[in-house]
Amino acid sequence: MSEIDWPALRAAARAAMRRAYAPYSGFPVGAAALVDDGRVVTGCNVENASYGLGLCAECSLVSDLHGAGKAAVDAGGGRPRLVALSVVKGDGAPVMPCGRCRQLLWEHGGADLLVETAHGILPMSEVLPDAFGPDDLDRAKER
Repeated sequence: MSEIDWPALRAAARAAMRRAYAPYSGFPVGAAALVDDGRVVTGCNVENASYGLGLCAECSLVSDLHGAGKAAVDAGGGRPRLVALSVVKGDGAPVMPCGRCRQLLWEHGGADLLVETAHGILPMSEVLPDAFGPDDLDRAKER
C-alpha cells in the first residue's frame, strides 16, 4: 500500500460529516477510511429520538465497508480490511472513536489500523490496548 494521503482522508471524513443526522446532540461526526483494496469508505452519525439507538459514524463506515465490498468477498477475495481512519467532529478536527466503535474498528482493521487522533497518527494497538477480538474466541474454542 502506498503512502496514506491523510489530508484527502480527512476531507472525505468532513464531507461525510456534512451528511450527518444529529438534530438531538448537535454533534455531527464523519468518518473515512482507506481499505486494503484501495477504496475509501465513509460514514456519518445518524441519531434517533430514542437517543441510545443512534449510529456512530464508524458504525456506518463499517457498513459501507461490507456493503460495497461484498462482491470481493463473494468472489473469494477475502474480507476487506481497514488500513487508515480519520474521524472528525463538526469543526472538522479529529475526534477519538468511542469505546464501542474502537472495538468495532479492531474487528475490521486490527492492531495495525492507523487512526488519526488529536495527538497524531496512532495504531489501533495503542488506541485500544489489550483488545479482545476474533482470535480470542478461536483460542477459547480450542481449549
